[in-house]
Amino acid sequence: MKKFPDGFTWGTATSSFQIEGAWNVDGKGPSIWDTFCENETNIADKSNGHIACDHYHKFEEDIKLMKSLGIKAYRFSIAWPRIFPNDANSANQKGIDFYNKIIDTLLSHDIEPWVTLYHWDLPQHLEDSYKGWIDRKIINDFNTYARTCFNHFGDRVKNWITINEAWVVTVLGYGIGIFAPGLKSDELPYKTGHHILLSHATAVKTYREEFQEKQGGKIGMTNNCDWREAHSQKPEDLEAAQRAVEFFLAWFADPIYKGDYPLSMRNRLGNRLPHFTEEEKELVKGSSDFFGLNHYTTSYVAALTGEEDHSTGGVNEGMIKDQDLKLIQDQSWDKTDMDWPIVPWGLQKLLEWINERYDQPDIVITENGCAMKDQIVDGKVNDQNRIDFYESYISAVHKAIENGVKVKGYFAWSFMDNFEWASGYEKRFGICYVDYNTLKRTPKASALWYKNVISQNAV
Repeated sequence: MKKFPDGFTWGTATSSFQIEGAWNVDGKGPSIWDTFCENETNIADKSNGHIACDHYHKFEEDIKLMKSLGIKAYRFSIAWPRIFPNDANSANQKGIDFYNKIIDTLLSHDIEPWVTLYHWDLPQHLEDSYKGWIDRKIINDFNTYARTCFNHFGDRVKNWITINEAWVVTVLGYGIGIFAPGLKSDELPYKTGHHILLSHATAVKTYREEFQEKQGGKIGMTNNCDWREAHSQKPEDLEAAQRAVEFFLAWFADPIYKGDYPLSMRNRLGNRLPHFTEEEKELVKGSSDFFGLNHYTTSYVAALTGEEDHSTGGVNEGMIKDQDLKLIQDQSWDKTDMDWPIVPWGLQKLLEWINERYDQPDIVITENGCAMKDQIVDGKVNDQNRIDFYESYISAVHKAIENGVKVKGYFAWSFMDNFEWASGYEKRFGICYVDYNTLKRTPKASALWYKNVISQNAV
């Protein structure tokens, strides 16, 4: 048994657009994902989030299920267009009431709420007004939204995450265009990423100055990163692997922990990468009370040679064409249903990289999990592959802790099967199975296994 430190947080996670449904109920306005789904070619199964898991109407049932599974903490996101459906300043009381009910119900079941302010569902009216994250106006509007949430929920919510996975928002939404709002550009990922960092830091400043002392909570940002391992010990491959992690994670973490973007990015991008003013550097630096990390997979990395065409890499997984490198998978690795390699040691190496680069921050793994091809047979899911995944990755977390990394919590993604963005409902990440015809939730074997981990604080 690998015991975890006392006070270690065990939880599970979801996001609003993926589970809530009720897309136009009680005053909620459309998000960019509602608009993105209107074009059926954007989603693998031509579906949308109109109903999703109907968590909006079934949240009490879902929280009771969490309680029965021993879940200690629940990370969920607030739908910005449910709070500000029509403009940037007129709050929707019914939306506020809904999240108050969720928070109160969680607390009544002894489950700690962890709240994410932005998990990709930007109000469509902000996109229509000034193109959302492309314009600096969003910094003020995000701050207004954040302040409203701190004011209405912060007396009970003690753990805040401003932004979920800025890399996905910027690269997939504004670089490749496979996520909302569906734009393709070599320039916009860096511009939108800059505005995301400033929005995050401004909201943190508001929380710290106006709410933190009396509410006693913590606030941070969650970034995603796949580990990049050098394909060989050649200096150029070692340098490429380091550069790959910097373009992926340090892009957003370096400004927060060091005050500016990585030098590798500045040297390669020049003025394509925006500049912080000295005042903005001061604003952003130190703007996280913990390091939120989402992690799913690993790849090998090799530098491109002089004979290879550096222009054909395209924008893919950290904007490879700006990095002059290629990703290589070991064909012996098992893969999830997302075709992502299962490489537990990659998580350990990533945690140790963060620990060294950022001077031992408190780290919370806010997402880790896998999609598998699940089927209900005799009322059960044969879920051994998912159990094996979780056991191996949580064991890797334990090894990192033994090596001095300050990991403070782990959230399994996801609580239940849901709308998996451009993949629709086909990919199943949940520890609870959802029958999309009846919307019945059924715990998988992995949920019962995870319950045992939580109860013993060990894997």
